[in-house]
Parts: sequence; C-alpha cells; structure tokens
Amino acid sequence: MAEPVRVRRLTDQEGRKLQQIVRRGSTSSVRYRRAMMLLASAGGNRVPVIAKLMQADEDTVRDVIHRFNEMGLACLNPRWAGGRPRLLSPDDEDFVVQTATTRPTKLGQPFTRWSLRKLAAYLRKVHGRVIRIGREALRCLLARRGVTFQRTKTWKESPDPERDAKLDRIEEVLERFPDRVFAFDEFGPLGIRPTAGSCWAEQGRPERHPATYHRTHRVRYFHGCYSIGDDTLWGVNRLKKGAANTLAALKSIRAARLDGAPVYVILDNLSAHKGADIRRWAKKNKVKLCFTPTYASWANPIEAHFGPLRQFTVANSNHRNYAVQTRALHGYLRWRNKNARHPDVLAAQRRERARIRSEKGIRWGGRAVARAA
Repeated sequence: MAEPVRVRRLTDQEGRKLQQIVRRGSTSSVRYRRAMMLLASAGGNRVPVIAKLMQADEDTVRDVIHRFNEMGLACLNPRWAGGRPRLLSPDDEDFVVQTATTRPTKLGQPFTRWSLRKLAAYLRKVHGRVIRIGREALRCLLARRGVTFQRTKTWKESPDPERDAKLDRIEEVLERFPDRVFAFDEFGPLGIRPTAGSCWAEQGRPERHPATYHRTHRVRYFHGCYSIGDDTLWGVNRLKKGAANTLAALKSIRAARLDGAPVYVILDNLSAHKGADIRRWAKKNKVKLCFTPTYASWANPIEAHFGPLRQFTVANSNHRNYAVQTRALHGYLRWRNKNARHPDVLAAQRRERARIRSEKGIRWGGRAVARAA
C-alpha cells in the first residue's frame, strides 16, 4: 500500500508563516487556501479530510502538498501565464534580482534601500553591464521572480532543546493512534465590536459596519477541542485562560472516548496547560499530554480548523453581546461537524458510541441505560 500523501516536517519559520496566513486571512484566496491545506496536512489530517474542509478536489490537495515538498513556501504563489516576449536574457534577469536584493550601501550607493527609480538608474550605469529597463517592467520582473517591497521583520526559532523529540512524539501518535488523538488550544481575545471582513455585495456598495469607540465589555477566549479521528470540533467561550478551564476541556475530551483506553491530547506548553493538578488528573485518567515545542504552536492540528471558524463567525460580524457571539460560534460548529464527514461514517460512529454506553450502563438523557446481558 502506498504511503499517504503528507507534507514534510515544517521548519519554525514555515509553520509560523502558514499559521499567520490562516489566522489573518488578509492575503489572496489562492494563498489562503493553499496555506490552510498545508497546515492541515502538517497537523495530521489526511487528504480526503482536507479536501472536504476546503471544498476542493483531492488531486488538487495532493498537488499542493507535492509542490510544497519540492519548493517550500514558493508553492503558495499562483503562476500566471501570458504577456509579451521578454527582452532581457535569463542572465540579465538574475543580475537584476541579485542587485535588487543587495543593500545599496554594499554597492557604493548612499541610501539604505532601493526605489524603482534609483534601481533602474543604477542598472543603466553599472560598469561592465548596461541594462535598460523601465520602472514598470522592473516592478513586473521583480514580482515575477518573487521579490516584493516589504517591511523588515524580526525572526525567531524554537529554543526548545526537546523540539525534535516533541515533534517526533506528535507525529508518532498521529500515525499510530489517529482515532484516539485530540487537539486543544485557545484563540482570542474576542471582543464585542464591529469586525472587518468580506462578503458579496453590489460593486461600489460594500456592507458598512458602525465605528466603535467605547469598549464596555470584557474580552473572552474560545477554548476549542478537536478530535482527529472523528474530524469533530467543539468548544466554549471563557472569560480567561486558566488551569481550571483547561482541565474542564480535558475532561470533555476524556468523556468523548468511553472505552477507557488511553487518549492523546496535543496542546501547546502554556503554563495553564501543564500545572500539577492537570498532570495528576491526566495520569489518573489515562490522558497523555503531548506538548508542542516552544514557539511552534503551528504543530497543533487544531490551528488549521481555527482559520475557518474565525472567518465565518468573527470576521464581518457585529455581535451585540457575548451571548449572541457564542450562539454564532456554536451554530457554526454544529454546521461544520454535520457537514465534515460522510453521513454513513457519522452514523457508524454514533452506533459504536451507543454500544459502548450500553455495555457500561452509562446514563444518557437522564436515564440509566441497562447493561448488555
């Protein structure tokens, strides 16, 4: 049997970049969808689950994964065709790109960055090679070669000395026990305010939201749990993060598997996730905690599913209060879980849970279910 298609292990920078694209959703739809496919695959989701999540063809998902494994984050950018024949040779284009990505001070120029005008003027005067190119053609050339005008940023890598061991552990449980692996995380803060987003509207007549200056509500945090095997997402809004709320989420995860077998929970190493009480309860109830490395929360499989939750409930919204916001979140979760898997698969899973409950004599709906003879 052929190995399932899956992205290679992400680097810290790749994981954070994909997580940033999925969380913000402010890039092009092509980059957003491809980033979500890659992040979902890195979280252990199979190709059919990703295709269902993205409403895409399975072959499309496989192509994106293969291209990422070959060329990295460059696969996020679409390749458009057409246009007039190029007048510069490939060597000339390479020289232009090399010059544009070199600090002007290293080339004897008295400024810290290039503008299109300054770069075009320098290329016409450089010794040994004269390249005549207009500003618009220069901009198109740089864009075609993946060089854009952007702000400088800081960077960081995971300083966790156990980074590889933790990633190996996550990959192991996803591969060996997919039906008993869960993911937990929080996102927020969620506020009561008009939130910008996008929607369909008449051209030149966008939907308008009121401005807000007075924030009279406190913030909330969504505590989410995700079942890898069932492809089911659930959660609740809380006033703050804390060990008590984390323990409540872990108890809901433990209750999702009634057979008493160990379950594995992937979560980041926030202090509220690994207190003494939580570790003691987890050990007693056969809950194995698998922590992501420091600054590597992208390794949590739930991250790919938080993106649509934000886009379809928080973005382009103007909730009056937290009760309305919570109903919107739970309404989307019910719709998502109902449409996430094939109906026959869901029915089989419900029958299996009902059988286990019947064997254990667990109360359901206020009645005691008799044990099987």
